[in-house]
Amino acid sequence: MMAMVLERPGTRLVAVERPDPVPGPGEIRLRVEACAVCRTDLHVVDGELDHPKLPLVPGHEIVGIIDAVGPGVDSARIGRRVGVPWLGHTCGTCPYCRSDAENLCDAPLFTGYTRDGGFATHAVADAAFAFDLDPAADPVALAPLLCAGLIGWRALSKAGAGKRIGLYGFGAAAHIIAQVCLWQGRDVYAFTRPGDGEAQRFALGLGAVWAGGSDEAPPVPLDAAIIFAPVGPLVPAALRAVRKAGIVVCGGIHMSDIPSMPYAILWGERELVSVANLTRRDAETFFPIAQAAGVRTHTTAYPLAAANEALADLRAGRLNGAAVLVP
Repeated sequence: MMAMVLERPGTRLVAVERPDPVPGPGEIRLRVEACAVCRTDLHVVDGELDHPKLPLVPGHEIVGIIDAVGPGVDSARIGRRVGVPWLGHTCGTCPYCRSDAENLCDAPLFTGYTRDGGFATHAVADAAFAFDLDPAADPVALAPLLCAGLIGWRALSKAGAGKRIGLYGFGAAAHIIAQVCLWQGRDVYAFTRPGDGEAQRFALGLGAVWAGGSDEAPPVPLDAAIIFAPVGPLVPAALRAVRKAGIVVCGGIHMSDIPSMPYAILWGERELVSVANLTRRDAETFFPIAQAAGVRTHTTAYPLAAANEALADLRAGRLNGAAVLVP
């Protein structure tokens, strides 16, 4: 197999030939068809998330065909298309796992962070954390749903039922969840990097009622806002943008420091909440909704060997939608 490997945070990925992995008990092996590139991959590669497995194969939005199974896994799964997300394994015994909050597991494994991921021709995954996917769909189009879609859905679920939804950082997750919002009959207000007219036109083309820079105030008070960009100063900006009793959801796994802010912008029973990881139930709920809503992911495909270029384009904000590696 060929894999793009992170040997040390802050360095470029290196193409490495390895023996094909062998799935262990309860595991499957996938022939990777596509793996989307997530901002969390940037946080891992750039050293903003501590203690990754090293050397590491990043990538946690994997679509592939099962070509081998380990002991204890039904061999009938061989040949099926599955998706593997960020949450790669949970202990099943801690208080969080026992209380339907496996996303907060005390001893988890994360795909492309604490276990090897999908920037490769083959990947091994826990069979219990691999979701069956439509065998007739385009694997490149499916890949961003495995994290951008799932985390976006979990963030939207935390945002409540309000009609006016602000999305800060109009990238992979926002462009997916905006389509879900519109299907639900909500109004989407898109906030991009200041002066990024292309991203604003992209948002308006998807159906947003307004698009502007993250330094701008929306034309009306929002019911809720979701922050996908990892930028701490957006928190007070979003709190100022929502009405009393409005909700601000931080949708990323990493964010720069939140600056000191006046209590007055939180007062009025506004809520500030975070989203951590995902659960398998999120996938069971989201995938049918994405299909019903007719979600279409906007993707830019890169060959596997161009993983560093895909990461650089994401880092520089040169993408609308999602980057996807195709072995």
